[in-house]
Amino acid sequence: MRKRKVPKRMCIGCQEMKAKKEFIRVVKTQEEDIFIDPTGKQPGRGAYICPELECFKKAYKSKRLDKALKTAVPEDVYQILEDRLK
Repeated sequence: MRKRKVPKRMCIGCQEMKAKKEFIRVVKTQEEDIFIDPTGKQPGRGAYICPELECFKKAYKSKRLDKALKTAVPEDVYQILEDRLK
């Protein structure tokens, strides 16, 4: 049996490479909608963050989510993400 390649992604908070399934994905669609993608398969530009509150705080403080998605992220998206991590 051949081993399958596990896709790796980088956390925008702690900058660590991990398996894609370990992250929470935030996606920006072509219509400029920004939301949390539970399946990880929605079309659009994605940013990945560890499911840890500390990584979220680092990303929020330095606006890394805004930089990764190349647009200003609304506060309600940050609030939903923070509530999900608590």
